[in-house]
Amino acid sequence: MTNKMLVESDPHETRIAVLEDDRLVEVFVERLRHRGLVGNVYKGRVTRVLPGMQAAFVDIGLGRDAFLYVSDVAENLAALEELETGEQEEGPPASEHQPSIDDLLKAGQELMVQVLKDPLPNKGARVSTQITLPGRYLVLLPTVRHVGVSRRIEEESERQRLRGVLEELAPLPYGTIVRTAGEGKGRDEFEADRAYLVRSWERLQQRAAKTSAPTLLHQDLDLALRVVRDLYNPTFSVLWVDGEETYERIVEFLDQVQPSLVGKVKMYRQEASLFDRFGIEEEIESALQSKVWLKSGGYIVVNPTEALVAIDVNTGRFVGQHNLEDTVLRTNLEAVQEVVRQVRLRDLGGIIVIDFIDMAEPEHRQQVFAALETELKKDRAKNKVLNISDFGLVELTRKRSHANLERLLTQPCPYCHGSGRIRSVTTVCLNLRRAVLRQRGRLHQRELLLRVHPEVARALQQEERAILDELERTLGYGILLRSDAELHHESFDILEV
Repeated sequence: MTNKMLVESDPHETRIAVLEDDRLVEVFVERLRHRGLVGNVYKGRVTRVLPGMQAAFVDIGLGRDAFLYVSDVAENLAALEELETGEQEEGPPASEHQPSIDDLLKAGQELMVQVLKDPLPNKGARVSTQITLPGRYLVLLPTVRHVGVSRRIEEESERQRLRGVLEELAPLPYGTIVRTAGEGKGRDEFEADRAYLVRSWERLQQRAAKTSAPTLLHQDLDLALRVVRDLYNPTFSVLWVDGEETYERIVEFLDQVQPSLVGKVKMYRQEASLFDRFGIEEEIESALQSKVWLKSGGYIVVNPTEALVAIDVNTGRFVGQHNLEDTVLRTNLEAVQEVVRQVRLRDLGGIIVIDFIDMAEPEHRQQVFAALETELKKDRAKNKVLNISDFGLVELTRKRSHANLERLLTQPCPYCHGSGRIRSVTTVCLNLRRAVLRQRGRLHQRELLLRVHPEVARALQQEERAILDELERTLGYGILLRSDAELHHESFDILEV
């Protein structure tokens, strides 16, 4: 598999695309005025403790209080199953007897917290008192003494070697976990990385001692350096950068952390934009649509809802060559790759239900499920998948820490307010009829002027003319129509003239 990374930067935003075999699989966007908060460390003040929810609200200076669950309080978090660095990590088992939140925190208490999830329009940021500082090869755990290795490093002999290297380093009162990028590295790389992270932690502590809550203590790297730090590795054949200042910063950063990769960083100098050159703009536009076509002629439909994401697989124009079961199997197998790609590209999270086309043969269902598990291994986000049901349904949970692509790039439609539907022209005409009849007792026997949307005006003069005729007979006088393109499709005004 050939990987490419494209970084397009201008004074307003930075966009990064990750391609696998020339297919877009991940997009990252950061706007200068709306930088993400994940990874930032704050000195906060507890404003409310909620025993009924086993959580607390913490003022970190963002306007809306952050949310702190009891399981995210470091002193009582025995599990390090996952760190918000895009990787799943190994850690000790969780405690079965967790203290109550009101035994741990009091209103007015000051504490250091790190953002795990960015705030949403109706919800504050989620934070943790367990601070993690990611480097190139290691993650420093200042609040926990633990040595671990990323679960993505699967070879047992390498895991044992890495653990041995960490244990050989001079002991410190901190924990460390080897990141995936640390595979194959030796003592010198780990020692230098750990020293850098320890210095960062000590500076952070000094800043915390001198300031009062709420205040920002540490801000993570900007998007370009953060993605290069976390994702860029020898499997990438090239890293194209459109933006001279960003190119220089990436080269300088890699020269410090992994000089062997500097030679693959290329400055893009063509007149056409980098994303246009690789067709990324079209892919992003496609990822904002609900229907995605497959090469065979089948298609998938992605429907995000408040509680879950439903993904439906359909044969579409694909009729196959042999029999129905073969057509269904081929469509489902093709859909598996596109479904996982769309989940990664759109950064869909929460509960995801995939409705594959019904398959009669149990071995075919298992074949599709095995293909899904294989594809999901490419996803860096933590996910858990349940076996395929007799009806072809698969339930999947996926964790994310940022707003998904749709929420990031779009806003609710002012017409439908996010529902995706507006009232039909006939419905609006009938609503108008009822509104006029409700007001007839207050009208003064004059001509009536109805100001409506052009589509509604056309309908009242043509297919819905009977409604207008009925109103004129009932009222006993004429009705004038005024078409106004500035009017909302569902709105109308009733005026006497």
